[in-house]
Amino acid sequence: MRRSSVFASVSAAALLLAGCVAPSQPAPRPAPPVAVPTPAPTPTPAPPPPASADWRDWPLTPGNWTWRTDAQSSVAAFGIAGQAPELTLRCDRARGRIALSRPGLASVPGLTIRTTSLVRTLPATATTTGLAADLGARDALVDAMGYSRGRFLVEGGGVPTLVVPAWAEILRVAEDCRG
Repeated sequence: MRRSSVFASVSAAALLLAGCVAPSQPAPRPAPPVAVPTPAPTPTPAPPPPASADWRDWPLTPGNWTWRTDAQSSVAAFGIAGQAPELTLRCDRARGRIALSRPGLASVPGLTIRTTSLVRTLPATATTTGLAADLGARDALVDAMGYSRGRFLVEGGGVPTLVVPAWAEILRVAEDCRG
């Protein structure tokens, strides 16, 4: 009987020992494949919108208005910073006049101003830098430029048409000139 009790003891010990072994882990799953991002196709730029017959839909000419004073006048200039202005309004306080000037050709003696409420062609004279037209400080065209719905046009002078934003600098020059 001794044999069977030794065998039973060894068998019981083997079973207990087998219970202490950690169960085998399932094989780890392979890592999911890393998606290599494909570059998004560069969108083709949209073609420019068709030119509208209505100038109020035209894009603004690049640039900003700036305002300054000097010893004799108040000046508003429109253009790109660091470049010569495309349009300048200068008050002559002594005369109560506003000179509107823009670079251009002296052979084209007029500048047409087109606002949402007025259209007028101004006679222009040649200057060393282009053309200048003279307006009274209380001329309705000055107010029309300042209050035009978002923009106004300056055409003529042998250079491309300007689509200029109607900003407060225009009216600041007018108010300074009106005294």
